Amino acid sequence: MASSEPAFVPTGAILRTAIGWIDIRADEEAVTQLHWRAIEPGVLVSNPLAEEAKRQVEAYLAGRLTRFDLPLRYAGSEFARHVWDMLLRIPYGETRRYGHLSALIGGEATGNDARAIGSACGQNPIAVIIPCHRVIGAAALGGYSGDLGLTAKRFLLDLEKGQGRLF
Repeated sequence: MASSEPAFVPTGAILRTAIGWIDIRADEEAVTQLHWRAIEPGVLVSNPLAEEAKRQVEAYLAGRLTRFDLPLRYAGSEFARHVWDMLLRIPYGETRRYGHLSALIGGEATGNDARAIGSACGQNPIAVIIPCHRVIGAAALGGYSGDLGLTAKRFLLDLEKGQGRLF
């Protein structure tokens, strides 16, 4: 028996970059996901918000935009959402340490607290726009999710520093 409901078709946009692909997902009201991909994502049905997000990400990658102006919607634990809200306040071209963010939310900046911040960063559903790449470890870059991992993190940090190293 055939379903009477139409099949769900993801809406979004795809952007090719110097290091890989960016897969942007958005509904009519908000950007909901942005992920780096090593290979070109499947074809998506676009919408005006997805296209606007693509334009802003292209401008950011070209060095013409330092602050995104897009509605965002992200699901996650209360802690993760709190961390992502903090990330949105880190200025372009600046970094923060995992332990520093932990201390800001009442942690003691211990290794476990810093790992909790790192875990929340790793769950970030809207990378680049929610700038988890701006969070680094005390002695190393730390991690970065998505197919490109630290390659994407270094790329973004270098971009924001004008091709010099932030770290």
